[in-house]
Amino acid sequence: MKALLPQTSPMFMAAVRLIPAGILLVLGAAYFGRQQPKGWHAWLWISLFALVDGTMFQGFLAQGLVRTNAGLGSLLIDSQPLAVAVMAAVLYKERIGIGATLGLFVGIVGIGLIGLPSELMTALLAGDLATVLEAGVFTLGEWFMLGASLSMAIGTILIRPVVRHADPVMATGWHMIIGGLPLLFLSTQIEQNQWQDLSAWGWLGMAYMAIMGSAIAYGLFFFFASSGSLTTLSALTFSTPVFALMFSSLFLGEHLTLVQWIGVILTLSSIYLVSMRGSGQDGNDEETGDISGTNILSATEQVVVSSVMPVLQKPVNESRRD
Repeated sequence: MKALLPQTSPMFMAAVRLIPAGILLVLGAAYFGRQQPKGWHAWLWISLFALVDGTMFQGFLAQGLVRTNAGLGSLLIDSQPLAVAVMAAVLYKERIGIGATLGLFVGIVGIGLIGLPSELMTALLAGDLATVLEAGVFTLGEWFMLGASLSMAIGTILIRPVVRHADPVMATGWHMIIGGLPLLFLSTQIEQNQWQDLSAWGWLGMAYMAIMGSAIAYGLFFFFASSGSLTTLSALTFSTPVFALMFSSLFLGEHLTLVQWIGVILTLSSIYLVSMRGSGQDGNDEETGDISGTNILSATEQVVVSSVMPVLQKPVNESRRD
C-alpha cells in the first residue's frame, strides 16, 4: 500500500482494495454453493461489520500511511491482538492464561524492537517521555494508525455474531463491498487524480493488493475467526513485521541489526506462547457456544493464515541501519 501512494490517493486505494476483492469473494462463494445472507438481522450485522472493519479500518489505515513513515505506526497497527484478547475475554469468555498474557506483551516488545528507531526505543524503555514527545511521534498519522488498529480489533470481534446469521465467506465479501462504497464516495468528493498517474506496475500492484491482500487474506482470516480462538488467531498478526523484515532482507538487500534479530526472536516466541493457550481452552469454548465446534485453530490452519497475514497490514516502513 505504501509504495502505491505516490501514484494514487489514499481513499481511492482503500476502496479499490475492498470493492473488487469483495465482488470476487461473493462470486466465488456463490459458485461453490454458499448461501446468500437472508433477513434483516444478517444484513444489519454485515453492515455494522462493513462500517467498522471495512470503511473505518481501511480509511484510517490509508490516511495513516500518508502521514507516518516511522516504525511506531506499524507498532500501533500490530498491537491490536491486545485489544482482541481483552474484548474476547469480556464478551466471549475466552480465557487468557498467564502464558498467553505474557506472550501478548512479549509480542508488543518484539515488534517494538523491530520497528521503532533505536533512539526512540531507548527513550521509551528509560521512561523519558520528554524525548518521546519531542520526537513528535504522537502525530495525526499515529492516531489514524491507532484508529485502524482498534477498528480491526472490533471487526475481529464482530465476526462471531455476523456468522450466526450469514455464511462467513459470503459475509466477508459483502462487508468489503458495502464498506468500500463510502470510501469510493469520499474519494470522488475530496480527491483528485485517483488513477491518472498509475503506471502499469501500479495497476498490477493494485490488483495484487485486492486479490492477495484482501480477497484471499480476508476470506481466510475471517473464516478461521468465525470458529477458532480470536486471541490466538489475532496474535498471528505479530508475524507481520517479521515477514516484512525477511522480505526486505531477501529482495532489497537490507540487513537486520542485532536489536531487530532480538525482536524477531521475541515476536516468534510470543506467537508460540499465545498459541499454546489453546490446549487448556476447549471446554470453555464449548460452554460459550462455539459456532462450528472447532475450538482452536489447528497447526495447519495457523500456518495457512500466517502465510497471508503480512498482506493484511502495512509492513515496517523503515528498517534501522547499523
